[in-house]
Amino acid sequence: MSPTTPNRRTVLAAAGALLLAPRAFAHHGWSSFDQNRPIYLSGRAATVSWRNPHVEFELELDADLKLPADLASRAVPAQSAPVDGPALLKAAQLPTRRDRKWHVELAPLFRMNAWGMPELKVGDAVELLGFTFAGERGDAVLRAEYVWAAGKVYALRSSPA
Repeated sequence: MSPTTPNRRTVLAAAGALLLAPRAFAHHGWSSFDQNRPIYLSGRAATVSWRNPHVEFELELDADLKLPADLASRAVPAQSAPVDGPALLKAAQLPTRRDRKWHVELAPLFRMNAWGMPELKVGDAVELLGFTFAGERGDAVLRAEYVWAAGKVYALRSSPA
């Protein structure tokens, strides 16, 4: 093998890093999400991963997805981070993409516990308001700001105020 030929271990490590890159990119912070365009989704949890670094699940959208008539007037809990919940609810839109299944990212477990949100189960009905990538490019991923589940609403950007 010449000094410029990569060994098999290096090639496999690089290939593995490339396979993980899109998912890792989606999992860090809020900056990669378009926070000027809140997206509303509703449906049922298809798979659930209730673990750190944050809770994730696949959402199968309702067949008749539409903005609820009362969405703009819903009460949302105060958070320790400065989030204008009422403005986000008023600006909510449906996604333009036609994916029937979305990958949803919630908060880390310690924050889920602080809000008292019970663990989601497959089949649970869920409503969400959150953010996806600018222009809805890439994977169908939603970073949730608010979750409505089991008759309650949870804010996930920060801890309860």
